[in-house]
Amino acid sequence: MRLQRSSHGNILVVEAGGAIDSASAEQLGSFLQYEIDAGKRYLVLDLQGVDKLGQDGLWEMVTALKHARRSRGDLRLSQPSDRAREAIEMSGLDQIFRIYESQADAVASY
Repeated sequence: MRLQRSSHGNILVVEAGGAIDSASAEQLGSFLQYEIDAGKRYLVLDLQGVDKLGQDGLWEMVTALKHARRSRGDLRLSQPSDRAREAIEMSGLDQIFRIYESQADAVASY
């Protein structure tokens, strides 16, 4: 899994790539937790480069969403790959996350 961060004003964009599965999900969760604890309340997780999204990855995303909302922020998703979108929809999490077709739309939504 690859993670790359960039800031757009007070919004943190995290671009993820590769597999987010049992071997790497904890890395994603720790990364997001650290950023939220450091004061980044408005996050966009870009899933365009994700070729596998497992249950552990979904769990870490939900945990980060809850943490962001407790901090009066949010975690929004942008441009999920077909595989990532399928995992999100099959788990019903498309009803919980705000999902945008482009990173720019997700950033602008704040």
